[in-house]
Formats: sequence, structure tokens, C-alpha cells
Amino acid sequence: MPGVTSTDFDDHPERALLDQLEEYYDAVPRHGARVEDHGPLILFVREGQGWPFYARPARGWTGPLEATDVQKVRARQRELGIPESFEWVAETTPTLRAAVEESGLVVHEHPLMVLDPGTPATPLEELSGNISVRIVGADDPILPSALAVPHLAFAEPGTHVGHAGAPQLAEAIDARVADGSVERTIVRIRAGLTAVAAAVEHGSALSAGQHQPLTGVSEIVGVGTLPAARRRGLALAVTEALVADARSRGAATVFLSASDDDVARVYARLGFRKIGTALIAEPAE
Repeated sequence: MPGVTSTDFDDHPERALLDQLEEYYDAVPRHGARVEDHGPLILFVREGQGWPFYARPARGWTGPLEATDVQKVRARQRELGIPESFEWVAETTPTLRAAVEESGLVVHEHPLMVLDPGTPATPLEELSGNISVRIVGADDPILPSALAVPHLAFAEPGTHVGHAGAPQLAEAIDARVADGSVERTIVRIRAGLTAVAAAVEHGSALSAGQHQPLTGVSEIVGVGTLPAARRRGLALAVTEALVADARSRGAATVFLSASDDDVARVYARLGFRKIGTALIAEPAE
């Protein structure tokens, strides 16, 4: 962040918590990727099929970061045929933003929010209709639709009621089965690396998301609602279920990155509070 120095981070009131999240960010990708050392930066490279990973600061790096450091990693990403993307926390590695922007990438800001240990999630109102919210097991027939719904949600960002509905969901389910996403998630669920929750109506997921537990911390990721089913409180209900499941697995600290400030205010209703800014850098469209 402009005007932020490493000394400022040393005095940051959330330093211990941000350090804990930094350990988590460094550890989680290692379950599905090899790690390449590029000095002040590391690059996670997925082994096999699946969502490609990104580059991020080397854990514990406190020295300077230059545009040339970023350009070297970008060249390696192009060589590997993977996206030129970087992810980090502004308050933890404040010097990276200027280097990334000088290299020509665009930086997107996302509120980084945490539900502190011992903070109870705020109970929500009951959902209307025949909707139930549950944790989705590896053998649950709902799993393919639970993985497909967020893809449609992120293709139509925002909180307004959108276009994609049942016909588009059927196509997205077929795509998730065909590209191996369902099988890979089944493996992760059985290994305890991923948990999936979904709001279900008439045998299909209308909203879904995941959390990834690791050594007392878990990040909630990919929460999205079928655009045609928005404005019904489904994403919050799914998030509440993910929080409860994460804590049942021993996660004292649960966190997430909201897409924007409007969405952050929604998560605040569950007791999440902002502790920093998660940054994602990628080429301009």
C-alpha cells in the first residue's frame, strides 16, 4: 500500500494475526503444487489438472522488492503457460504493490476479514421455502451442482438478481464433471483438505462455498449464489454453515476475502471484521 513501510507492519496492531494468516497462505497451496523459489517471491505450480496457482511473497521476506523481481516470475509463468497472477496481503508485504504495478500488472483490492477466536457467528433468520443448508459429503449427489453454482455466480458478479438459472446450471454441472473438478474435490474432501456447504432446494444447490482447514485456521472461499436465486440470504446461510463446520474441525481462526466493500458489509453481519487488504494482481483485460 502506498505510504506503508515494513516498520509500520512491525507496529501493526494485528501483526500476530496477520503472521498467522501468512503461514496459512504459504502452507495451503503446497498440498497441490510444487514450489519454485524466485528470491523474494515464490511461485506455486500445480501438479496435474485443476485451477492454476499464483506467485506470492516468500514467507518472512522483509527486504526490498523491485519490478525486475516481478518480471522474472512473470516470464516463468509465461514459460509454464499459467496465468501471470500474484496474491498477497497489503499490510504484510507493503513494498510489493509498487513493484507489481511498475511491471504492468493491475492490482485489485479485497477486504480481508476475520472471525476472531471465540467470537460467535451471529444467528441468521430461517430461510423461506423448502431450502436446507448442509455440509456436502464426498458421496452426496448435490456435490456437482455445489461446485457449479459459484462459477455462474462469479461470471455475473454483484448482489443483484441475475440471468443464469436452472438451464445454465445444468450446463455448468456437465462442465465441472467433464473437467475433473468433481473428482478432484471428492479426493480433497476425503483427505480433510476441503469442506463444501450448500443451500439446497429441489435436489439442487442454489448457493455454495468451501473452507480449507489447516492447523487451527480455515479460509472460506468461493461462496456464490446462482444469479437467478439471489437476494434470499443464501450466501450468508452457507457462510454460517462453513463457519460452524470449520470450528467443529478445530479452526479457532476463520477468515475470508470479500469481493468488495458492499459484500464485506454483508459478512460483517456474521461477525467478521476487516483486518487488512488482500491484493490480487493480473494483466489488464
